[in-house]
Amino acid sequence: MKKNVNHIKIAMDGPAGSGKSTVAQKVAEKLDLLYLDSGAMYRAVTVLAIENGVETAIPELIKLVKNCHIQFSENGKLIFLDSKDISTQIRTPEVNTLVADIAKVPQIRTEIVRHQRRIGTQGGIIAEGRDLTTIVFPDADYKFYLDASVTERAKRRYAELLSQNVDTTLETVEEEIRTRDEKDITREHSPLKAAKDAICVDTTGKTIDEVVEYIISMVSSQNNN
Repeated sequence: MKKNVNHIKIAMDGPAGSGKSTVAQKVAEKLDLLYLDSGAMYRAVTVLAIENGVETAIPELIKLVKNCHIQFSENGKLIFLDSKDISTQIRTPEVNTLVADIAKVPQIRTEIVRHQRRIGTQGGIIAEGRDLTTIVFPDADYKFYLDASVTERAKRRYAELLSQNVDTTLETVEEEIRTRDEKDITREHSPLKAAKDAICVDTTGKTIDEVVEYIISMVSSQNNN
């Protein structure tokens, strides 16, 4: 049944550097949807762990997660942890190193998923991450899985870090991405994988605008059938 585009729910998954965050933001802007960056939420929890010195003290971290407040502004471009803007802080190498281990903790994922679903009930949303199509929003109207070669994804993330004046190397970033992929794909709880009914999009060699227009065209064509 045809839906008003302002009330649809789009879920998008993919590995680090696949372009899903930027693509989702732009699709949200063009279709006037709420943008939900689930990965940023797990990064916010990682910042919470670092700031409280409980990176490996999981029971203590779970308590903190239950009582913290995470919110977005400017359509997902900024993220706040207990009213503090941590938009830049969540992209540091330290967070990159720790986030996968923290994100695989079932109790933490349960808390974040509950929050994501609450936001999703508001309608008119595009949410991206690593388990949005399979776990969080299996009932999404449209599902996409974005991917790209490891080399391409590393170059993208490296350029992003350089723009933030982060001191690192392309080789280091590529190794971090390979490690993150392995952890995401093999974790027991909510592993990264494409939903059976997701549309897979290889973004290697494609511009952000090309991918955005493709996704919008798919949504439009399916919504008009």
